[in-house]
Amino acid sequence: MNDELQSKLFEDDPNLPAALVPSVSVGVARVLRPNRAQVELRATDLESLLAEGHRARLVWAWVERADLSRMYAAIRAVEGGSGRTAIAPEILFALWLYATLEGVGSARAIARLTQTHDAYRWICGGVAINYHTLSDFRSAHGEALDALLTDSVAILMAEGVVSLKRVAQDGTRVRASAGAASFRRGPTLEQCLQDAQTQVERLKRQIDADPGALTRRQQAARERAVRARQQCLERALERLPEMAEIKAKQGKPRELARVSTTDAEATVMKMADGGYRPAYNAQFASDTASQVIVGVEAVTVGTDMAQLTPMIEQVGERTGRDPEEWLVDGGYPAHEQIEQAAKHTTVYAPVPKPKDPGIDPYARKDDDSAAIGDWRERMGYEEAKAIYKERAATAECVNGLARERGLTRLRVRGTAKVRCVLLLHALAHNLMRTFTLAPQLLGDGRGASSALAALS
Repeated sequence: MNDELQSKLFEDDPNLPAALVPSVSVGVARVLRPNRAQVELRATDLESLLAEGHRARLVWAWVERADLSRMYAAIRAVEGGSGRTAIAPEILFALWLYATLEGVGSARAIARLTQTHDAYRWICGGVAINYHTLSDFRSAHGEALDALLTDSVAILMAEGVVSLKRVAQDGTRVRASAGAASFRRGPTLEQCLQDAQTQVERLKRQIDADPGALTRRQQAARERAVRARQQCLERALERLPEMAEIKAKQGKPRELARVSTTDAEATVMKMADGGYRPAYNAQFASDTASQVIVGVEAVTVGTDMAQLTPMIEQVGERTGRDPEEWLVDGGYPAHEQIEQAAKHTTVYAPVPKPKDPGIDPYARKDDDSAAIGDWRERMGYEEAKAIYKERAATAECVNGLARERGLTRLRVRGTAKVRCVLLLHALAHNLMRTFTLAPQLLGDGRGASSALAALS
């Protein structure tokens, strides 16, 4: 009998010689481990990346029904002509809308997401996007974005969603793309401008001396950066008298006026946390019944006191009629503003409490105009106080959603570009309100846009 057979037959025998006891392996556990270096080939289409009802599909469904003819009119490349083929405005507009809803406000971040994130890839549909194109698109179409906001409000009014019975207005201060250290007084600004002009001339001489030292792209980038610096300084010097006048009204020397060398239109404002930082005052006006934004403005002053009448006029021009009632907080009702607003609507705003507690704040004063007296008496009634409560539920909610979507720090400079950002937030907000209140106005996101259909 061989040893192997003997060990199997007598393996339970305690008297079995040690040499015949079978050895038991005590190695590591046998498991399947990941190998991420392996290459996978999968056949799939972009359409299958997103589930039905995905937010990106809602955005595209809204965009494809929007009138983008103004954006198409700006495209220079035409069929049969020369020049680089332009990216369809639907793609760029949809990317910005979706990114705004997701809280992404950077063109660079969006460009990266178009390479890695399924929703952004789906919107692009295989078209390569760079951040320069995204940034330029947002800044170049301020009028088109404003017109699209008007269109969105008009469509919802036609559906009976927006009534304009009551409109609530409120402002929110958004940090500018500038630091407090960038603010300079007049002499320093002039010296900085001279240095920038010298740098421009030096760059020209370098390029002329050795044209091959830099690529065309590098040359363009450097020239663009230097000229942008020069233009900002020129704008800062232009705004300096305005800031000096503000200092004079505050009883301070004009020489103390300062303007940012980074964003000349940014103003130091008191923020919600009590600190002072360069910022813009974002003004939104919303229909209380639907919470649809009907008015947008970017303001370079920290106070809301002078913003009532301009917004009322803007909404009247945008919608073709004046709202019946207008709700604002205590920062708006300067007497002259209320008198002007009374020509268009009925203002509901808190009446300041008098220093003397024995004086009725709601009683007409001898020097009150008819509009001011009516406002005082009106706010004394419980009905008016109940109406005013709708302001917080509307305006503060709209501003809160904007902050949740990233409207806390701006990445652009200048009032015109800031207004474009605010318009995108308003359009994104109205898109979601349309989905909630009038989903029948949205397509399925699979057809051609109205602009493309008109061109074909």
